[in-house]
Amino acid sequence: MIRFRLKERISDMSFSTGRRITLEEVAGGTGIHRVTLSKLGSQKGYNATTDILDRLCKFFNCRIEQLVEYVPDDAAQTAEI
Repeated sequence: MIRFRLKERISDMSFSTGRRITLEEVAGGTGIHRVTLSKLGSQKGYNATTDILDRLCKFFNCRIEQLVEYVPDDAAQTAEI
């Protein structure tokens, strides 16, 4: 399963800028709808396009590895128990 680390990126940006970063701000800066961003942050198995990933990497000035993480299915099931 692919795990999106959107919340971590927002938290890191908030810390580095010294102000709260909202999903609305990310949506405005990326052109990605706020609902899509919310699904990325909370819905397991959400299917994002490479365009969305590219926009988020540009916005957060990060590498793809800092935005997404592969979690083996057996590890994901163990974490849910």
